[in-house]
Amino acid sequence: MQFGVLGPLAVTTDAGEPVVVPGAKVRALLADLLVNRNQVVSADRLVDDLWGDAAPVNPTGALQVRVSQLRKALNDAEPGARELVESRPPGYLLRVDALDAVRFDELARSTDVERLTEALALWRGDAYADVADAEFVRAEVSRLTEQRLAVQERLAEARLARGEHDLLVADLAELVARHPLREGLRAVQLRALYAAGRQSEALDSYAELRDRLAEELGLDPGPELVALHRRILEQDAGLSAPPKAATIRTGLPPPLDELVGRAEALAELRTLPPRQRLVTLVGPGGVGKTRLATETARAQSFPDGVQLVELAPLPAGDVRVAEQVLGALGIHEASGTSLSPVDRVVTALRHRQLLLVLDNCEHVVESVAALVARLLRDAPEVRVLATSREPLGLTGELLWEVPPLSLPEEADLDAVRGSAAARLFAARAAAQQRGFRLDERTAPAVAQLCRRLDGLPLALELAATRVRALGVRGVVDRLDDRFQLLTTAQRDVPPRQRTLTAVIGWSWDLLEEPDRRVLARLAVFPDGCPPEAAEEVCRTDLDALARLVDRSLVVLDDSGASPRYRLLESVAAFCLERLGDADEVHARHAAYYTRLAETADAGLRGADQQRWLALLDVELANLRSALVHGGGLRLAVALCWYWFLRGRLTEARRALSVSGDPEQEARAASWRVGFALLQGEAVASDVVRAAVAAAPDGHAAWFAANAVIEHSDLALASELLPTAVGDPWIEAAVLSSLAHIAHANGDQATLEATATRSARLFADIGDRWGRLRATEWVGGLADMRGEHERAIALHREGLRWAEELELWPQVCAELSWLAWLAVQTRDYAQGRELAERAYDLAAEQGSPGARVFAEMSLGLAARRDGKLDLAVTHLTHLADLGRSEDSPALYLPMVLVELGYAVEQGGDPDAALALHIEAFEVAVAMAAPRDAVNPLEGMAAAVRSPEVAARLLGAAAAARLAAQSPAAPAERDEIDRVTERLRAELGSERFEALLAEGTKLSPSEARAQL
Repeated sequence: MQFGVLGPLAVTTDAGEPVVVPGAKVRALLADLLVNRNQVVSADRLVDDLWGDAAPVNPTGALQVRVSQLRKALNDAEPGARELVESRPPGYLLRVDALDAVRFDELARSTDVERLTEALALWRGDAYADVADAEFVRAEVSRLTEQRLAVQERLAEARLARGEHDLLVADLAELVARHPLREGLRAVQLRALYAAGRQSEALDSYAELRDRLAEELGLDPGPELVALHRRILEQDAGLSAPPKAATIRTGLPPPLDELVGRAEALAELRTLPPRQRLVTLVGPGGVGKTRLATETARAQSFPDGVQLVELAPLPAGDVRVAEQVLGALGIHEASGTSLSPVDRVVTALRHRQLLLVLDNCEHVVESVAALVARLLRDAPEVRVLATSREPLGLTGELLWEVPPLSLPEEADLDAVRGSAAARLFAARAAAQQRGFRLDERTAPAVAQLCRRLDGLPLALELAATRVRALGVRGVVDRLDDRFQLLTTAQRDVPPRQRTLTAVIGWSWDLLEEPDRRVLARLAVFPDGCPPEAAEEVCRTDLDALARLVDRSLVVLDDSGASPRYRLLESVAAFCLERLGDADEVHARHAAYYTRLAETADAGLRGADQQRWLALLDVELANLRSALVHGGGLRLAVALCWYWFLRGRLTEARRALSVSGDPEQEARAASWRVGFALLQGEAVASDVVRAAVAAAPDGHAAWFAANAVIEHSDLALASELLPTAVGDPWIEAAVLSSLAHIAHANGDQATLEATATRSARLFADIGDRWGRLRATEWVGGLADMRGEHERAIALHREGLRWAEELELWPQVCAELSWLAWLAVQTRDYAQGRELAERAYDLAAEQGSPGARVFAEMSLGLAARRDGKLDLAVTHLTHLADLGRSEDSPALYLPMVLVELGYAVEQGGDPDAALALHIEAFEVAVAMAAPRDAVNPLEGMAAAVRSPEVAARLLGAAAAARLAAQSPAAPAERDEIDRVTERLRAELGSERFEALLAEGTKLSPSEARAQL
């Protein structure tokens, strides 16, 4: 039975059915018992609480009647529930297992946003709302109400720390109004207002509180609030809002079995991450560092979550640790990035409150140390939990040595059962042999085995796999022969490896020779493999693989979309040293993954695009290994489209840097040029032409030609795009590129024809990336025609597709489009929020093109929302950037116009006029007539002569009509503002006459009047 008091009294069955409690006195009785739940309340007190001075003639009988009615109501709803109300001298007790107030108290102790939000969601109104006036609930109501306010304050503080200042301002307004003298709430409101750029409102709120305190209580604000007020006046940078960050991926793999024997260690370790910036679990291989680290992480509660980064797939000495972290977090590289992978990790995590678990650091310790040192310095809220066979060697590092499991001190059953090592061995042995028991008979052998294996978890688990075949005594009898290395203590083997190497060597010797070959060959897969890959590369069958799984030398990971065989890291390292036919196996491995990549390359351009993306993501470590061991340029070319879709441009260029035969070189040339252009490099036109001409397929030729558009060389791009194509995908891609060019030129007819046909072809093919790309330009056409609702719908759909496919550069673009459209439709707050998300994601992904688009929307939203200083800052930066190119950037006229409006509204019409004239001349030079319209309207706003201004407006109106480019609502506001001023200055009749004169002027003729 579920009880609710956070609002009107409510009772429901476990099935969710409401329970009707009849009568005011019965409900009051229930409330009294709930206040004192699970405790006996005397009959005298209940009578007094229910009736007070107006008690009935037979109060005890009247109370019994009410108790009977309550029991009947509960029992009618759920048979047997009457027993919840017990008669206990000297009164009654209500047994309560589920009460919303108890759940609220549990959640209220958290500092996590989600849990605090869940706590507040339990409230349905005022506590005990229908009996709140009763004396017996007054103290509990006061306690719960105060607790609710405290939770609201903590939630507001937590949301402020997450950068939700804009939303928080609105949410706090009503709360502060209801509790105007509560200084804690007021402090959060002041900080949120300041972070949202509303300093004057923050100061007004403080002044209002100060006046109310003085008038109503004769008090001054507390010292903390006074100090906050002073910081606001001083514009303390510490009060500024952190930049919003894009979504990152977090999570831990689910546990596959019970963690045995680590309760004490886990209890200590769980307390460390909140207090220590860097904790490193050190110890020999096989001691259980990874499992202990993941279980420690699973118990943590960080606002931005926990993420495990597995470094084992990286080769020894590899410098790509930061790239591995980016991949684990779901952050991929975009075109034009200038940040190093380490800088991108720091940028992504700078304002996060997150626990990063770096697993298996020893073979890449230098790179890990360099990355962690940067995080400790520049990401103050990030915690790192590392596992390694050696320390990272950093200041502030807390080393926590993972000990072996405790050993039995004696051989008697009680002592053995008290040993963690014996409990682990017994649990694993019982899983292998149903009849195994840890009893008086087996205890001595188990004690001996645990001591001989030094309590190492991996060694114990491997030994347990042989119990079914040998029995415990048989396993112990074989230890002398198989662990002779331990007794000889070879000095050329590091001490931390001696025990584990002996365990793995013993297991290796127990295998038949064919199974040894299979196990050794499996080691060429750096991150596991599906069954079909194992069968082909290892020349084996499923029976042999099943035998290896039975011996716990191979792990069958069935947690993903398809099963995979994996080797433990140390087992793989051991086996690679014994791989006698390494060259042949690596060649088969490279051949398998080259064929997979070539098959996927075709699949990535069709209806199975998402499935192939996910498959290549899973196989990325194997693909990288295959590149090194024989895949070469052929494999690199096959992976180019995947790398592009995932934004891994640097990796693509690195793989394409190898040499190949003439045919491979011809295939690679266009990809090399295209990736260089996308990363912002200048490539000579002749080099681009030669690469495109040499391309043996239209995919690569289109890729390089399309990349030219990013450099604003529309003529060259148009020249190089394939024309005679028989492939529907290439035709659709070319049409999408032509749509891009048409949009830049303002050619609506071509834009409509190319974008709609491209979208239709991609839809027929089933390529969601292609549909997304083509739909972007269909949306752009809708925007040009003033069909803003349709444009918004199209770009929202595009955003959904991009997020589902994890195409983060395109997510940036769609967010920027939506921000732009929000500004055009006067929703400036939404525009600013979307633009901030796009800008932060573009910075995180290293995408300069997307960042420009987002910053432009930020500037427009700020200017039209009256934040002129902020607008001028953004727009001036973009204008300088657009002028610095060899040829003016396509966005430059629009930016100059917006900057001109901001300067004019700031009181400098002459400077504004110069900016509008510059915008007009740039548009004319670029042969972009659509972009010349806004400068004419801007000149009308800034020019001192009202007659000239009226003619300019007329010319702009005629140009808009000719271009079929109606003014957006926000643009209409500017035109109306100038129109209203000119009507007042000239009179309506004179204004209309001059406006008509202007409609007969061309844009250039109108400009010539200045």
